[in-house]
Amino acid sequence: MICTLCPRRCGAVRTETAGEGFCGMPALPTAARAGLHFWEEPCISGTNGSGAVFFSGCTLGCAFCQNGKISRGRWGKTVTSARLREIFEDLTAQGAHNINLVSPTPYAPAIRAALDPPLPVPVVWNTGGYERVETLRSLEGRVQVWLPDLKYADAALAARYSGAADYFEYAAAAIREMYRQTGDFVLEDGLLKRGVMIRHLLLPGALDNAKAVMDWVARTFQPGQVLFSLMAQYTPQPGAGGLLARRVTGGEYRAAAAYMENVGIADGYCQDVSSAQAEFTPEFDGSGI
Repeated sequence: MICTLCPRRCGAVRTETAGEGFCGMPALPTAARAGLHFWEEPCISGTNGSGAVFFSGCTLGCAFCQNGKISRGRWGKTVTSARLREIFEDLTAQGAHNINLVSPTPYAPAIRAALDPPLPVPVVWNTGGYERVETLRSLEGRVQVWLPDLKYADAALAARYSGAADYFEYAAAAIREMYRQTGDFVLEDGLLKRGVMIRHLLLPGALDNAKAVMDWVARTFQPGQVLFSLMAQYTPQPGAGGLLARRVTGGEYRAAAAYMENVGIADGYCQDVSSAQAEFTPEFDGSGI
C-alpha cells in the first residue's frame, strides 16, 4: 500500500512485512501486548478490565512518550487480520468490557477487516488524536467508543514535542467527526457503551496549553455530549531535558482541575497526581499476541 492514513500523508510503501515513512511499520498489524487492562478511566476498565491491544509504531513520536519501546522502538509481533480477530475473541471470552485498540491508526484497514462481523462488546479507538477524518470515516459503524487525546492547542508546543505543528487542526476536526459518528455519550452500569471521551495529559510548564484545550472543549460541546479526562500521569522519561525532566507539580494540577470546573466541564474525570508512576506502564513482552 502507498500510505496516506495519517495527517503526515508521507506516501510510504508499506507491504505486509515491511514499512517505510514516518511510522516505519508494515501494513499488517504489529502489536506488543494484549490483555485485560485495569488502568484506564473507570468507565473503560470497569471491574473486569478493558481488553487492550497495544499496537507498535505511532504517527506522532512524542518526546515524552511512556511507551517508547513500541512507539519509537517499533518492537512487536506482526499478525494477520484473522489472528487479530482471534485475539479480540480471546479477550472477550476473558470477560473484557470492551476491546481497546491502543495507537491503532497505522493498521486501520487491517483492523477494519478484523472487526467484521461486529463484536459483542464495544470497540474503543484509543488514539493520540492526530487523525485524518477520511480514515475515521472508513471505520464508521465498527467503533463505538472514541478515546482521543487532545494534547495541544499550542502549535509551537505541538511542533516542539511531537513534530506536528498542525496537530490541533487535525485533532479538532477528528474529534468533531468522532462525535458525529456516535452522538452523545452513553453510560450503562458505569461503563461507556458509546460516545467520545477526550483526554488531555497535563505537561509540566504547559498550564496555558491545558487551559486552551479545555476552552475549546467547553466551546465546542454542551454538557452531556462528550466526556473529558484530565490526566496528571506525566512521568519523565530517560534522557528528558528542560521542563520535561520534572513531574507536574501539585500547584499545576490543582490549577488545571479548577479551570476545568470553571469552564463548565463536569462530565468526566480528574486523574490523581499519584498516577505519575512508571509501574502503571504495562510490560510490553508480546503476551497475548
